[in-house]
Amino acid sequence: MYECRSAKRFFGLLILDAIVFSLCAIFFFIGKSLFISSADEKKENSVFLPVIMYHSVYGENPEEYIVTPVQFENDLAWLAENNYTSVTAQQLTDYVNGTGLLPENPVMITLDDGCYNNLSDVLPLLEKYDMHAVVSVVGQYTDVTAENDPHIPAYSYLTWEDIKNLINSGHVEIGNHTYNMHSFKGERRGCSMNPDETEEQYSELLRNDLNRLQNEIHEHTGTLPIVFAYPFGFRSAESTPVIRELGFSITLTCTEKPNYITHDPDCLYGLNRYNRSGFYSTNEFMERIVTR
Repeated sequence: MYECRSAKRFFGLLILDAIVFSLCAIFFFIGKSLFISSADEKKENSVFLPVIMYHSVYGENPEEYIVTPVQFENDLAWLAENNYTSVTAQQLTDYVNGTGLLPENPVMITLDDGCYNNLSDVLPLLEKYDMHAVVSVVGQYTDVTAENDPHIPAYSYLTWEDIKNLINSGHVEIGNHTYNMHSFKGERRGCSMNPDETEEQYSELLRNDLNRLQNEIHEHTGTLPIVFAYPFGFRSAESTPVIRELGFSITLTCTEKPNYITHDPDCLYGLNRYNRSGFYSTNEFMERIVTR
């Protein structure tokens, strides 16, 4: 048997559906508008900060993680000509805590791994353009690799004496890049947590590694880094409490996005960075990183 429904009731339900749909659409667009407005407001009340990630600066043949000294100088010249001022990690920390100011167009220059050419080729150019950088070192590279084969710009790493010279220049701050967790292959990816570890096991392992390098840097230079750079950008949420506990106020990732700095210290945890590939010209690369 077929159930008959009146046309009046059918059209009534149709109108009700249309009203509900319209209300949902209105609330959706209002919510979207408020979200966009909130994001825009956050940008307006923050400082735009591009962060550049270099590695090795050497030779005449650029690669993905190698730029030539000519390219590096062209980058610094472009920043200077376009009124960008390099800022230190300490300046950023002071700003977010309300005890310092930032220039109108700040940029942060970072170099990972602690290559010797960061002293031989990079420092003279930083001094020439009066700019600053953070060089994040790997403890084992300094203790073992650099000591066994020092001062070859093509492949050597910084010795402790080299690191002291960088700090004494007034143009370089030293960051922690783990003592011995800078690995892409093998049992662990960077300093991320393994699936078969408990949080307690991982925290102890990470704490011991980072603290070892902190202690060695302090022993050899008298300074204590406030910057931690995640190897290869691999990170786990479980690392955050350890990093905060050890006194780091800035962490660096490999995510290529802009940063917006506020007076909230938490905004410095997980700063995004653009890898400076040697396959880009200075203009091509800079156009990418200054896009807001």
